[in-house]
Amino acid sequence: MTTRRTRPAPRPPEGTPPRTELARQARAVLADAVRIAHWAAGTPGPGTAPLAAHALERAATALELSPAQVRAGWDRARLAGLIELHGDTARPGWRLRAWDRDDSAVLRGWVALFDAWSLVHAAPADIEAGAVAEAVEAVPQVLSLLQLSAGPVTVPALLDLLGQRVAELQEERCEVPLGPGRTAPVPAEAGARAGTAESAAGPARSADLNALLLDWALEGLAAVGALTLGKGHATLTPLGNWAVWVKLEQICVAAQSPAGNIEQSAADMLLGCARLTPGPARAEYRAWLAARTVGSAVAELLAVARGEDALLRGLAFEALRVVGAPAEPEVRAVLTEPSLRPYALLWLAEYEGNDPDDAQEVLSREEATWLWVDTAAAVADHGETGLLVRHLDSAVQGTVPALLEEVRAVGHPRTVQVLVALAAAHPDPALAKAVRRAAFQVHTGGA
Repeated sequence: MTTRRTRPAPRPPEGTPPRTELARQARAVLADAVRIAHWAAGTPGPGTAPLAAHALERAATALELSPAQVRAGWDRARLAGLIELHGDTARPGWRLRAWDRDDSAVLRGWVALFDAWSLVHAAPADIEAGAVAEAVEAVPQVLSLLQLSAGPVTVPALLDLLGQRVAELQEERCEVPLGPGRTAPVPAEAGARAGTAESAAGPARSADLNALLLDWALEGLAAVGALTLGKGHATLTPLGNWAVWVKLEQICVAAQSPAGNIEQSAADMLLGCARLTPGPARAEYRAWLAARTVGSAVAELLAVARGEDALLRGLAFEALRVVGAPAEPEVRAVLTEPSLRPYALLWLAEYEGNDPDDAQEVLSREEATWLWVDTAAAVADHGETGLLVRHLDSAVQGTVPALLEEVRAVGHPRTVQVLVALAAAHPDPALAKAVRRAAFQVHTGGA
């Protein structure tokens, strides 16, 4: 029992379809991506991103899709967490395993794709990168207007809002547009700053540029199933309306705690304890362990830890801490498994008497960075937006540029999704832009 008061879950807007219907729509949007993910997971050596040419041809033939459809589905499958790349091997993500039976996994996969709309639908090549970044930062306001309007919104109204928001962003950065023939001092660091050329070109060109960027953004959001485009207007789909409402309310689609944890599998028991405070959670772990032999319980917990859900990985080792000494040989044996090694090292350090606050010192820099990404993946999948932003403070690197550099190098399969989620959540536009750029570079395999 716990007396902790919890905030009741807000109700979605009237008219929002039930979760089963939203999940059905999300499955329809990602149908090709799911087919390609199943194909890639069962095919040796499908290639790295972007999909290798020989694998592209094989997939197109096997799935009876065009090469363009295969390439688009491949990108969507990766961004939605349906497949994960480990070197040159594609493995099914945990969402793909749960796709047919877990509506929450489906909706979270679609939301991950929704957050990455600017990666799904590439911006026109002749638009300066800084102008694109400003448009991406302004899109949440456009989506809010669409959600609050609860119906079609004309393109001129959306364009006016986009222009206002871009102007605010430029003003915040002291990039006020100038009229024709006027010049202004440019700080030294602004040489690479996006948008300077467009700003100096005058208001008319800025309006044309905003119109082009709005068209791109609306097409990108339509491509992921967030809205529909009519003649001169846009309307959020039920999925898009629900997703914007979720973000505005700062809630997440989390698995419901099952009743009767003692009778559940290790995975369901851990999910059932995910929202408990440490004390009640440990009591649940002890009750679950008491109903099983130690060997079978430890084996089941480690099997869960080897899965694709980062939250369950961390919780499995929390439960193993309750087991204590009998689990030590099995925990030590998994030190050779890269995905479990950081957790096992911390478990052993605490088991051997180290203070939990000092246990992090047993991790190498690379192991600590891998663990940071894995924990961020758990927060992105099951936590709240604010937790993901605050997770930045726990990184060992000390600065965001250093963190991004090492995160890109560590090779965690969820890196792109974590960076996209962090960029979508962070309130600092400059930092969000840097994180978004890093996500794009990892996604495309760039330096």
